[in-house]
Amino acid sequence: MKTVFLSYPLSSEMLLERESKQVVAIGQFDGIHLGHISVISNAIALAKEKELPSAVVTFNPHPKEVMGKGNYEGYLTPLRDKQELLADMGIDTLYVAQFDEEFSRVSPQDFFTDVLLPLDIDTVVVGFDFRFGYLGAGDVVMLRELGSGNMNVEVAPPYLLDGEKVSSSSIRRALQSGDLQSANHLFGRNYKIRGIVIDGEKRGRTIGFPTANLKLDDRYVIPAKGVYAVRAYVHQKWIPGVMNVGVKPTFHDNVIAPSYEVHLFHFNENVYGEHLTVELVHFLREERRFPSIQELIEQIQADAKQAEELLMS
Repeated sequence: MKTVFLSYPLSSEMLLERESKQVVAIGQFDGIHLGHISVISNAIALAKEKELPSAVVTFNPHPKEVMGKGNYEGYLTPLRDKQELLADMGIDTLYVAQFDEEFSRVSPQDFFTDVLLPLDIDTVVVGFDFRFGYLGAGDVVMLRELGSGNMNVEVAPPYLLDGEKVSSSSIRRALQSGDLQSANHLFGRNYKIRGIVIDGEKRGRTIGFPTANLKLDDRYVIPAKGVYAVRAYVHQKWIPGVMNVGVKPTFHDNVIAPSYEVHLFHFNENVYGEHLTVELVHFLREERRFPSIQELIEQIQADAKQAEELLMS
């Protein structure tokens, strides 16, 4: 999959030379959840049917981050994760449009004329609730009107799971409330984070549970504070383990920023300075303060036993 970065206004150097038109899915697609997969798969199927290449147009940073002046709560799939997932789906080209304040003021008509038309699109595929242009003034009805005579417009219906529409916002709420099972169900896979292993307090090794302390690579949505059964990809293999997300209240007061500490089962290799991908598989319990170190150790032992049993089942 090729990745092409676009900035407004587009220049000819940004656009690849193509021998044919293409089928393009457009959206923010933060999460690449089951609803997004439905839209993108529709585009891939149409592209195969028409014997044309498939593409995705997305935006980075997230428009809510730009418009919220930095108060956005984080990404479900930062760009690197999004690239990997789309490549695995078989997309030929990913267009990443730089979203900034200037781009946010582009009218729907100018977005169509200055961004979509130069991409030489045969068919554009969007979700039923797709909005575009300044203040989201453009919708699927306007897109059809603008596309008439220029490109076909396909609108994917809402993707329902258990009678509810799958959405990025519902996944964020589930993650932040500790309902990892629902979040992963809506994703269609396990939520994952990436980070580099940095020096921590090294307290874990003194109580028999050495941990890899992660500094996250990107601004991920922070899941609920607590203990998780996880799998970590390290040294070309997946290793089961347990992860604590939180502020370690047994040892600290008045800490706000959470840490991410991963204990890998039956693993004693050096991973300092290495990147880990961690899949959150099960939420075990909320983080809490223990009255003594011994009670904390006993709970960690119980957590590890429960996590290993769940991951083996």
